[in-house]
Order: sequence, then structure tokens, then C-alpha cells
Amino acid sequence: MKLFCTLISMATLWGCASYSGNDLKPGQSTLQEVRASMGEPAAQWINPDHSMQLSYPRGPAGYHSFMVYLDAAGRLQRIENVMQEDAFYKVESGMNQSQVTRILGPPVPAWTSYFAARNELVWEWRYCDDWTHAARFDVLFDRDQGTVRSTMGWPEMCGKEDCLCSR
Repeated sequence: MKLFCTLISMATLWGCASYSGNDLKPGQSTLQEVRASMGEPAAQWINPDHSMQLSYPRGPAGYHSFMVYLDAAGRLQRIENVMQEDAFYKVESGMNQSQVTRILGPPVPAWTSYFAARNELVWEWRYCDDWTHAARFDVLFDRDQGTVRSTMGWPEMCGKEDCLCSR
């Protein structure tokens, strides 16, 4: 009976994976708890000081992409939704694709486009703008150089009610 209760408890925890990690506590939650709550990250980086950054994109239908930061001991420092304008401002001309991915997380593969006439690769993310309307953010790369040429944000084309999103 004890084993049965333990298995039910574990199944319940796995079934309740958190979208944003709001059940996690900075300074207390561990890497294992982050993964149990949010799932496996789409990407992860280990810094020279052994701290980590994990990427949790919630697209293509979602408006969030979360970056989880852990200290060298594997304790949660913070979780940030990087689908916001302050993160977009960090993307600068000349950055490479790895640098952009580290800031915004991976783009939505189905929304990646190549424009031969401009020799331009475009990555795209969905976000909720400052007016709670659905929007897209694009990073335009020089295909040969693999570096950022420019960026742009634009509202999604939709019906009046369809464009509203929640932060």
C-alpha cells in the first residue's frame, strides 16, 4: 500500500508540470526540482563559473519563453520570461545565432524563413506586447555571415478578440 501511495504521488507530481515554474522557489529549488516542474529544457548552457541557464520555450501557440538561471550549486536563482521588449533590446546587429538563442531561446522552427533575394534568414517568436495584443518578433540574419542584420516586431493579423493575450 505504501508503494502504491508513493507511485500515485509521483505520478501526480509529473502530471502537474508547471508552465512557468511558479511553484519553484529562488534560493531553495534545485535543478532536479526545476526539471520535475518544468520538464526537460530545449537548450541549456553551463557558464565558466558552473552556473547554468536553461531555456523553456512555450510556443508556437504560447506567448512565453522562460530562461531559468541556476547557481553553481544547482540552486534556482531566477526565472525570466524573455518574450518581452527589454529582452528584445539586447539583440544587436552583428550578434551570431548562438548569442541570440542565449537571449531569446530557440525560435519556432516552422516560422523560420529564408529569403533568397536578400540572402536573409529570419527567425520568429510570438509574444504578448505591452497592450496585451498578440505580436511577433523577428530577427533577420545575413545568411552568409550568420549575424544579425536587424530586428522587428509586428502585431499579428487577427480578429479583434483573437488578438488579446495575457501576460
